[in-house]
Amino acid sequence: MHDLLLRSGTVHDGLGGPPRLADVAIADRRVAAVGRDLGPARRVVDVSGLIVAPGFVDPHSHSDTVPFLEEPQPFKLLQGVTTEIVGNCGFSCGPAVPETRTFLPEELSGAAFATLGDYLDAAEAAGPSNNLAVLVGHNTLRVAVAGMRAEMTPGELARMCELAAGSFEAGAVGWSSGLEYVPGAYADLDELLALALVAKRWDLPYATHMRSESEGLADALDEAIAVATRAGIRLQVSHCKASGRAVHGSSAMVLDKLARARRAGVDVRGDVYPYLAFGTMLVAVLPPIACEGGEQALLARLADPAERAALRALAESPDTGTGVGFWRELTPEDVQILTHSDPGIQGRRLADLGGDPWEALCELLRLDPQASGVFHTMHEADLSAFLADPLISVGSDNGPPVGPSHPRTFGTFPTYLGTYVKKEEMPEAIRKVSSAVAAQFGLTGRGWLGPGAVADICVFDPATIGHPGTYEQPDLRPTGVEHVFLAGHQVVADGEFTGGRHGRMLRRDAR
Repeated sequence: MHDLLLRSGTVHDGLGGPPRLADVAIADRRVAAVGRDLGPARRVVDVSGLIVAPGFVDPHSHSDTVPFLEEPQPFKLLQGVTTEIVGNCGFSCGPAVPETRTFLPEELSGAAFATLGDYLDAAEAAGPSNNLAVLVGHNTLRVAVAGMRAEMTPGELARMCELAAGSFEAGAVGWSSGLEYVPGAYADLDELLALALVAKRWDLPYATHMRSESEGLADALDEAIAVATRAGIRLQVSHCKASGRAVHGSSAMVLDKLARARRAGVDVRGDVYPYLAFGTMLVAVLPPIACEGGEQALLARLADPAERAALRALAESPDTGTGVGFWRELTPEDVQILTHSDPGIQGRRLADLGGDPWEALCELLRLDPQASGVFHTMHEADLSAFLADPLISVGSDNGPPVGPSHPRTFGTFPTYLGTYVKKEEMPEAIRKVSSAVAAQFGLTGRGWLGPGAVADICVFDPATIGHPGTYEQPDLRPTGVEHVFLAGHQVVADGEFTGGRHGRMLRRDAR
């Protein structure tokens, strides 16, 4: 007898095949059968009129510390996401050393572990609400061996590679870089290639927040492809975008380069979130050199008018498209302050603060170097092109669901399916948010729906799926996701979280 039968749903296999009206039987945490007349079950759920799909796999998340929050967090389950890839943009919760851990982002430094294996153990013990698989971050590795210094010795590079190897042995499913952030911005191609060759030993992918997503976009993409080509590893281009008016329309160039690289033998994919604004730390607007030496060195530079002027000259220099921060791709109206130690500033635009915008930005950071913002820099035509391309999956880039946030945290997948996907496109859309991602990160048994697959399943109503959240009120509940199962256990029933922590930390080769 089956444990559960989902009756009369429109079943999508997650592989891009045509949907069919069928029942889905679940037994012993896995899909036992798909079809009709499957035999008796201890429990039957009528899903007629609803789509039954593999649970969605988010390739780009920053939910690393969510398992350590006091209460279970269903914000991704309510979107139909059963598995997230964390450790993105070059930052992971280990390996870290006491002497330099404070150089990590504030959120991670309070949850940093000596090894990535220690983090995996602690997060498993705390209990994730959905499944998490982890990348080891290049920035985190670099901080562990060289702090915030730009230069690395050969011995430090060798030590960084040793730490990466230990992370892969412990269960990391790949590695990531964040080359617009420090200290990753200080790395050259040879440093990245050294780490890529370590990942090659385990046949693991490289996910990159590239060195530029604006005026240096073409060169940055060439660099990412070169790393993957020379090491012979899979490549995931994180949160594809053409940011800033100077590069609007560049989605065609990006997609052409990805397609040509794939034809040349590089197993490359990308991801994108369905929004026209990105979110990150305000300090990333400055040239990376501003942060060399750590936060106190940054504050000293910001307190010096001559240093502010020198940084501005570098940020505005037309001589280079990479390594200069986000300043040139923004206008003051584009910058919406998300978090700041002065609550009266939160939610306002840089243009609203008066005076010279560069000086206003520097003063904001001098008062709170951990401030963050939302940056409205993308164009709808580029976003639509990325979302439609078969090589591009959907990734939320979400942070923890606490405090001011971006609507992508709470609504990425319902927004994509409800706003950008037509009925006839649904098989391909579901493939892109399930099997395409699972294959890229080696998640065996997940991302597809058929006999033998792990019973991570999302049941949703295509007529009502969506998200009403805005940049001003992002944390509204999505609509249309009716039932979600983790390894056969129902975690969302009739649109409501059933409680508990039923996720797993998925280590390399986990099944």
